[in-house]
Amino acid sequence: MAHSNADVEGASLTPLHWVGIVAAAVTATAHVVLGVRAGGTFLVLFLFAALGFGAGVAAVVFDYRRRLAYALGIPFTAGQIVLWYVLNDVPPIPTSHAVDKVAQVVLIAVLAVLLSRES
Repeated sequence: MAHSNADVEGASLTPLHWVGIVAAAVTATAHVVLGVRAGGTFLVLFLFAALGFGAGVAAVVFDYRRRLAYALGIPFTAGQIVLWYVLNDVPPIPTSHAVDKVAQVVLIAVLAVLLSRES
């Protein structure tokens, strides 16, 4: 069955949703780039992380169980931050990592607000 633009629930997306979508896209892109640079096992793990962020964006855009996407997105994203901290020597924080972590903190905040609004 063909999908039309009507399948996308863009009309129900608020500016806050779009901030979250951009933040998720930034961190997904960062994971792809950093995974390719690292190679090996990290490439696979980082690609899975990027796919997770992409799946969350798709769920929100297509209005598929958004509340669940918000609720799962918070620990998924927070886990990324914790794992990064455990696996890296900080400081210093490379710029690419800083951009990724800022995007993730923004994403967690957006998801928390969206989740609280739907409760």
